[in-house]
Amino acid sequence: MTTSTTTDVQQRSVFRHAWDEHHELILALFSGILILVAYGLEKFNTASAVYVTLYLSAYVIGGYAKAKEGLTETYQEKTLNVELLMILAAIGAAAIGYWMEGAILIFIFALSGALETYTMNKNERALQSLMSLQPEEATRLNANGQLEVVGIEQLAIGNLVYVRPGERIPVDGVIVRGQAAIEEASITGESIPVEKQTGDTVYNSTVNMNGVLTIEMTKAADESLFQKIIHMVQNAQSEQSPSAQFIERFESRYVKIVLLVVALMMVLPHYVVGWTFETSIYRAMILLVVASPCALVASITPAALSAIAASAKNGVLFKGGAHIETLGQVDTIVFDKTGTLTTGKPVVTESRYAEGMDVRAVQQAVASIEAQSNHPLAQAIVDHLKTDVREPSTFKDVTGYGIEATVDGVTYRIGKRAFHDGLDDPFVAIEQSLKEQGHTIVYVSNGAQIVALYALRDTIRPEAKTAIAALNDLGIATIMLTGDNPVTAAAISREAGLTDFVAECLPEDKVRYIKQYQTEGRTVAMVGDGINDAPALALAHVGIAMGEGTDAALETADVVLMKNDLGRLAYAVHKARKMNRIVKQNITLAIGVILLLIASNLSQFLIMPFAVVGHEGSTILVILNGLRLLQQDALPSLPQRSSEKRLAA
Repeated sequence: MTTSTTTDVQQRSVFRHAWDEHHELILALFSGILILVAYGLEKFNTASAVYVTLYLSAYVIGGYAKAKEGLTETYQEKTLNVELLMILAAIGAAAIGYWMEGAILIFIFALSGALETYTMNKNERALQSLMSLQPEEATRLNANGQLEVVGIEQLAIGNLVYVRPGERIPVDGVIVRGQAAIEEASITGESIPVEKQTGDTVYNSTVNMNGVLTIEMTKAADESLFQKIIHMVQNAQSEQSPSAQFIERFESRYVKIVLLVVALMMVLPHYVVGWTFETSIYRAMILLVVASPCALVASITPAALSAIAASAKNGVLFKGGAHIETLGQVDTIVFDKTGTLTTGKPVVTESRYAEGMDVRAVQQAVASIEAQSNHPLAQAIVDHLKTDVREPSTFKDVTGYGIEATVDGVTYRIGKRAFHDGLDDPFVAIEQSLKEQGHTIVYVSNGAQIVALYALRDTIRPEAKTAIAALNDLGIATIMLTGDNPVTAAAISREAGLTDFVAECLPEDKVRYIKQYQTEGRTVAMVGDGINDAPALALAHVGIAMGEGTDAALETADVVLMKNDLGRLAYAVHKARKMNRIVKQNITLAIGVILLLIASNLSQFLIMPFAVVGHEGSTILVILNGLRLLQQDALPSLPQRSSEKRLAA
């Protein structure tokens, strides 16, 4: 194939793509050009057949898409719609000799339709670009240790997948060999890579930046987190908000009423107020134009789709327009504690050693003993000490109390305070203060005295304080419902800046409290991440799941924060409230313009050209106003994590 032929093919491909995506806008603009030419010929006293033909061409070219849509819907659904009203209005204008006005009506109506289609296409492109990130093939390590390239559909749970630097990870799984920086923008929206090593979880569609990884597949291809994101985006595009559903039900009835009133107006004014038949018909045609609810119908859906698309780019997935509308009305947000407000992992925040002790020897002994346990507190102490470990010569797990073990000839006990009764405690002065701050205390003794103390606590997420402060600034009550004890709950609540908390809550208690808040007239959102949060997430007006939460939470929730980042919650509430404000502005404008134009028409002040421009202009305005939600609002200012600082450096 020659270069010129290749260029021609490329140009035709670009043209076809532009036509497929923008044909409504192209046809609308072409009809506008025909109207301008016809108007010029009319002013130069050209034969009427010429400019009327051009006006008719503008009717057909500009109105074809919307006319086809309206007639098809009327035939299939057996209901009247606003498109049918516009067709009748344009035909009516032409029937009484207002060719130009009818053509302008079609042109502006087609232009507003093109803008609405643009909004839909933008959301569709967002979904397509998301789907394009899904790898179609993977390199599998077979039973013989050989690498083979297979389709994603051929993979099964337990398969080992080999991923080279620069490749997208094709499955959800766990790293069994290797380490690398993983770019997780497709999942979390964050472009800064995250360091992953053996034992860490990785996700389908994320990018291996710099290492060679062997990954064990843990989820079927169609059950991966990325596939769930795609399904949620698809559902969000098809699910309408309550306001949109009301407008849709209202549209058919309203159109019937308008048609009835127009029919009466053609006749009654002649007999009642003495209008001529010509005036009555003219005013009836204007009423047909101005009473059409085009702007009202376009007030909600473009705005909702724009808000959903912009939120998805910021890592907040709404499962439908209903949920973003409801979130904008929320005045109370209930939080689970572990894994939601906190990291879900205990860490040592303070360690103390008795005077005269060999601190290094005690640390090594404690690390050696705790390394034998899988308990989260034991692992947190080992991570804190960061010292060499050795095998204890004896080891005994005392149920309900702790561990007794011998290292270097010394027998140590590690565990609760009751495990060390009768021994001297040099830390009495600080223990009560640590407990009031929500710490769990682990004591270490050597048979003679308590020699060390470790204070551990599940720490607040780095962004939690800023996020809670932002929500409180929005006038939202923030309440924590936790199964933890009252002392720890009070400490976490104070540190996070919550307005209230309830401790020692079982899953059924969380449901009970949410019902209570709803009975008080509050609009309640629930934020959680665990299986035990699923009932409360389902009951709340809006259920919000942390993106790294359990499958049950993700399936039950209405909104998903794709990164475990509470800062995005304040953003989501802000975006939802902004959408509700814009929808109210649109509805007020649409109804106001309709009432003003109807009143002007009845007073015989309004002429057809102004009726067309006023009515269709309001439709374009509400669509453009809704498109403002595509703007990327800033997230609350959050502290940068230390790992992100290192990567950035």
